[in-house]
Amino acid sequence: MFNCIPLWRCNRHVETIDKRHCSLLYVPDEIFRYGRSLEELLLDANQLRDLPKQFFQLAKLRKLGLSDNEIHTIPSEIANLMQLVELDVSRNDILGIPESISNCKALQVADFSGNPLTKLPESFTELRNLTCLSINDISLQVLPENIGNLTNLVSLELRENILQFLPESLSQLHKLEELDLGNNELYSLPKSIGHLVSLKDLWLDGNHLTEIPAELGNIKSLLCLDVSENKLEKLPEEMGGLVSLTDLLVSQNNIDSLPESIGKLRKLSILKVDQNQLAYLPESIGNCESLTELVLTENQLQSLPRSIGKLKRLFHLNCDRNQLLSLPKEIGGCSSLNVFCVRENRLTRIPSELSQATELHVLDVSGNRLTHLPLSLTTLQLKALWLSENQSQPLLTFQTDQDPKSGEKVLTCVLLPQQPSDDKGSDNLARCGGMESLVNDIANETWDNNAVNRTSVIHFVDGDDVDDDDDPGTLLRRATPHPDQLKSMKRAAENLRNDMNAAKGLDSNKNEQALSSDQLQECRNPHTNQPLRTTSKTWVIPGFSWVASRERLQEESQVLPPSDSVCSRFTEEDGKEMKQPEEAGAGELSECDALPRLFRHQRVETQECRKFQHHKALIKVGSFPHGDPVHSINIPSITVHQKSSVVTEKSLLQESFISQVPLRVTSVFLKCHIASAGLL
Repeated sequence: MFNCIPLWRCNRHVETIDKRHCSLLYVPDEIFRYGRSLEELLLDANQLRDLPKQFFQLAKLRKLGLSDNEIHTIPSEIANLMQLVELDVSRNDILGIPESISNCKALQVADFSGNPLTKLPESFTELRNLTCLSINDISLQVLPENIGNLTNLVSLELRENILQFLPESLSQLHKLEELDLGNNELYSLPKSIGHLVSLKDLWLDGNHLTEIPAELGNIKSLLCLDVSENKLEKLPEEMGGLVSLTDLLVSQNNIDSLPESIGKLRKLSILKVDQNQLAYLPESIGNCESLTELVLTENQLQSLPRSIGKLKRLFHLNCDRNQLLSLPKEIGGCSSLNVFCVRENRLTRIPSELSQATELHVLDVSGNRLTHLPLSLTTLQLKALWLSENQSQPLLTFQTDQDPKSGEKVLTCVLLPQQPSDDKGSDNLARCGGMESLVNDIANETWDNNAVNRTSVIHFVDGDDVDDDDDPGTLLRRATPHPDQLKSMKRAAENLRNDMNAAKGLDSNKNEQALSSDQLQECRNPHTNQPLRTTSKTWVIPGFSWVASRERLQEESQVLPPSDSVCSRFTEEDGKEMKQPEEAGAGELSECDALPRLFRHQRVETQECRKFQHHKALIKVGSFPHGDPVHSINIPSITVHQKSSVVTEKSLLQESFISQVPLRVTSVFLKCHIASAGLL
């Protein structure tokens, strides 16, 4: 008969706990139940700050992951983890490593990267079983002098620190295969670095090295060497001893030539020498039979060696931004060439032998001085042929033509012949494209500009130049309005259309307006003065709440002199003496501001006319003769329905100005209540 084992006993034997990315603020208590069996504990990517002492009673723990937390200290009790093999405390806030860590004799893999450490404890070198040590980005200033005691080290990562020198004992790491010293402050390498006979990968990029010791050529096992972003001026001839080298990266230095011994690197697959000062390539480059990628961008090459055609495995060749004047016809021997970039050089022709590179799929020749392409390129199965940076499609339609010099059939299209770069500045790049260095170089060169006379008719203008569109042959591209601006423009257009429709409706009231005009003329003796035609310009008069439009009779602005008519009727002869009012605040209104006021004025005209039909205006002149100044005038507002404003005239200039205002009688009828003694 079987007895059921309690569930709590079954769960006591747990070897692995994975609590990564659980947003833990503290170590769960349930973990401590499995202290007798737990071997792997992963608490990465949480928010742990402290490790309790009970945590270090997990005696059988072999792998501990605490990366990406907020841990500040590692307690000295870590010495209790005698069987710990892997420790990852990277990307925390740990300020120091306790000396007691040397008791973790079984430790083989340790990662302390991304902590604010400045040094390693002196006892750290007692971890003789350590094989992989990562201490990247910890502001490490110096390595322990006895770092060579870690004789079992296979991988040592020291990237992004502030190391200025390497201890001599480093050469004792005979088992070391990977050494990463990138982005430090190294100015030189010890000659003993050549004793790292097992080294396969060496990264020295981002330092201040001015030379490489010749002893480096003794490392026969070296596969990858990265010395880019330094201050190297040359490579030693002993580099030819790196017979196993597959990747050589020397970008962004000051190297002016490669050693002839580079041809001994028969296994070299990737060679990057971009952004240097290379003036030529050695002929021995053709012996690098395994070369698949060759990057020569941004150098001073004027030609390529003929031996380059021996690179049968070359897949990618980049010679952008050099000073190449021609290509060797042997380039067609690169039978595996798939991508060929020679943009922004000074090429005037492409050799027809390039068609022998039957695997070529991408050809970039933009920014050169080509007048045509060889007809033989039609035999290639190109997927992209770039002739200009402004090219919208990878492939264009070509036509056949005849070269006037050789009489051969050639290919041409709308982008040929290519144009030189614009020498007005680096901001105005050529139509074919070009970097600032090429623009400056081409500015000093002379080549036939008469052969190419094509200029672009499209250009962009700044906001200040938008209105300066004097050239009818220039197409200006203006900024696209924001959707909110489009909505505002739409509303303004609708309001304008509605006001125009309302103005048209006023035509039906013309008869009534004429009748009101007759009533107004009864307020004084009849006269036969013709109304002055008003201009389309609109003026606002300070102190008055109406807007009058006048029609231009002369080029200069005019203002009427005092009229003999109290109701402000004036003749065209009077208009000749008209001048613009100089009162403060007077000025010309824009159409968008003036039109709504005119329309509102017109909508209240009918109501004002009816008032004049019920009574006649009586005028009491008193002791003043006809035409003397008027002391007080009540003027009803024709823009909004408000009380009449009273203006008291104190000077002859102001008195004259009241009757000098030009009135619009074509579409706007102004009614003025002449405030005088006896007005009803």
